Amino acid sequence: MADAKSGAADAPAAAAGEPKGGGGSDAARISEVRAWLASQFEAAGKEVPDFEYNSRSVAHLHNLAAVSQAKTQAATIVASDFRQKAAEYRSQAARIREILESAGLAQESLASNIVASAQALANVANLLNIRDTELSSFLVAMGDISLRKSSVEEKRAKVEKDSKVLLDYTRKAIARLTYLKRTLTQLEDDVSPCEAQVENWRTNLAVMASKERQYTQQYANYKTALNRVGYTPEISHNVLVEMAEHRKELEKKTKPILDTLRSYQDLPPDKALAALAIEDKKRQYAAAEKYLEDVLHSALSTSE
Repeated sequence: MADAKSGAADAPAAAAGEPKGGGGSDAARISEVRAWLASQFEAAGKEVPDFEYNSRSVAHLHNLAAVSQAKTQAATIVASDFRQKAAEYRSQAARIREILESAGLAQESLASNIVASAQALANVANLLNIRDTELSSFLVAMGDISLRKSSVEEKRAKVEKDSKVLLDYTRKAIARLTYLKRTLTQLEDDVSPCEAQVENWRTNLAVMASKERQYTQQYANYKTALNRVGYTPEISHNVLVEMAEHRKELEKKTKPILDTLRSYQDLPPDKALAALAIEDKKRQYAAAEKYLEDVLHSALSTSE
């Protein structure tokens, strides 16, 4: 009922800001809600706050009232049952007390050890949550305890098994942690040599970058010089080698002619013969020169 009261107290406050829409509300439900609110707030010693009755607030409060009334009715029934059972227990206790007193077994006339045993029996019955001290009740309670014990033992076995698995995982984790710590220590020891090596690599990289710039500049200078002297890709090493070989062959062919000319230089001078010899040598020289030009042209055309 306390929850119902607090819910009823919060519902009007929440509904106070709602737009008014009571035109379509049911008058009977509104009257039931008002009556329920009045009873709840009067029981709490407070006045019902003013708020607007609209369809949403009335529906919410009506449902809340129905739930509260159902719980109140159930609580009333349970309380009535408890009162009835208490009266029955008191009546039964009085009857048993009268029987014991008539039989001379009143608590005051019993020995202290008997009273202590009876009290212990009652405490055990309360501990086992049984209604009486009959042997059957104790047997049933002990059977229930045995079942609970079996269940607890099964759960304990499962927990022990899980604990062993967790312990195994923990040992493996500790071993891995130890390995990682050892690896970390080794890496920390290797930091200084690695830093020195990295510094050396950085220095070498700077030197290589400087050399690269130097070689790039030299390449650009050489390329400019080759362009300035008229170098073309057709003038390659192979072409120059072939031209040198042709030159050697021409020198071999012209060497006998030169030797012959040198031999004529030792003869006595004769103007007519000398003129004929000169003309003949000129023709031979012109023929050799023409042959050399033809060979050079053929070599150049072959390389192209």
